Amino acid sequence: MVDDSSSVRIVTALRRWITTAPSGAKLPSTRSLVAEHGASPVTVQKALRTLALQGVVESRPGVGTFVRAVRAARANDYGWQTAALGSPNKRIPQLPAALQSVPNDVVALHSGYPARELLPERLVRAAFTRTARTDALITRPPTAGLPELQSWFAAELESATPAGITPAPPSDVVLIPGSQGGLITAFRALVGAGRPLLMESPTYWGAILAAAQVGVEVVPVHSGPAGPDPDALSRAFDQSGARAFYAQPTFASPTGALWSPGLTEQVLEIVRHHGAFLIEDDSAHDFGITAEPHPVAARDDSGHVVYVRSLSKSVSPAVRVAGLIARGPARNRILADTQAGSMYVSGVLQAVALDVVTQPAWRTYLRKLRLELRTRRDLLVRSLREHAPDARLETVPQGGLNLWARLPDTTDLDRVVRECAAAGVVIGSGDEWFPAEPTGKFVRLNYAGPHSGSFPDVARVLGRSLAG
Repeated sequence: MVDDSSSVRIVTALRRWITTAPSGAKLPSTRSLVAEHGASPVTVQKALRTLALQGVVESRPGVGTFVRAVRAARANDYGWQTAALGSPNKRIPQLPAALQSVPNDVVALHSGYPARELLPERLVRAAFTRTARTDALITRPPTAGLPELQSWFAAELESATPAGITPAPPSDVVLIPGSQGGLITAFRALVGAGRPLLMESPTYWGAILAAAQVGVEVVPVHSGPAGPDPDALSRAFDQSGARAFYAQPTFASPTGALWSPGLTEQVLEIVRHHGAFLIEDDSAHDFGITAEPHPVAARDDSGHVVYVRSLSKSVSPAVRVAGLIARGPARNRILADTQAGSMYVSGVLQAVALDVVTQPAWRTYLRKLRLELRTRRDLLVRSLREHAPDARLETVPQGGLNLWARLPDTTDLDRVVRECAAAGVVIGSGDEWFPAEPTGKFVRLNYAGPHSGSFPDVARVLGRSLAG
């Protein structure tokens, strides 16, 4: 096994040495580095490969490793592209802080993914090993996806389907490369450029980005800790003429909202009355803490609900696989759009996902994950209440990965984000989760990231910035 911490330590030491070394200087030999740092040759080689990938050093086989010569940056004139590209036909938002890469030594509360230690790493590694011995490496999967994985997604939804509702068959499942691609496909196939799409506000930044990518006209509908207001939703349908509503009924990002059974029935009634679709994003399905997920799609068999569930966050970010369930002609349009965009999802990734979720250890992992998320959530809640009381929580979510905290209206949000980052705490501005103008000053704090033991210190940093 390669000791990652030793490799990082060697990289840091060598970078300090390189800053004072002349261009072209030869680095110490592997034997010297092994003796100096007390590491294995494999660890030293990994550190050197890391520096080479960063463009800091270059390896000359049989000679050694040398400091790479610094090339002077030449100013390039790309002005000609202004006329060639013309005016953009839609405004794509900048990628949010949630996708920002940060050093390992900072506390990252901005990400939307669980830390590595929360993932089923052993299951994933074993699944890749087994899949590597199958024909999945060299064969093309069916366009709609592996039948076995289609059946798994259908069975998962059926397990939540009450009596009297016809479950969706496996043939209604389309495998897609992650929920982001699924949202783009659903918005394009069911709404279309220039047409209105109702969307919770605040909501998942990826949905805002997908809507901009497709060019739909977003109509925001206010959504609070309990979900959207049914009266406001009905008015939005009437006034806009929209025929689709995007929502996250289960542990919504960023608010953590979980729709009650009563609200679910009200929204379904409104959608049916207007002859519209509900595009249900169930990306947090596996992150229940004190409540179980109850997909809205399980209560509809008339084709009004288009259901998207991703495995990328609960299995691995490297396994970009999601299931999209739609009925009737809507499913055919979605499949056609998927074929045009990506043709099919990697058979290797589908096989790995199927292997992981069908192992008996998968359920054991989910139970352990629930306990770990609860511990982390409660620690961050206590820390904020004690050390950053101005970061007010309207609710403690019953699942999901993050807290949604409102700051005083007089807060300079950009300043707070900068000061926290300078102190080694990366947070995301809540402005990025609003499809229109923000209704207040918010921050989204991910309690599932690394360094959870430092939450009290994190809250102190945030509290000092707010007080200042």
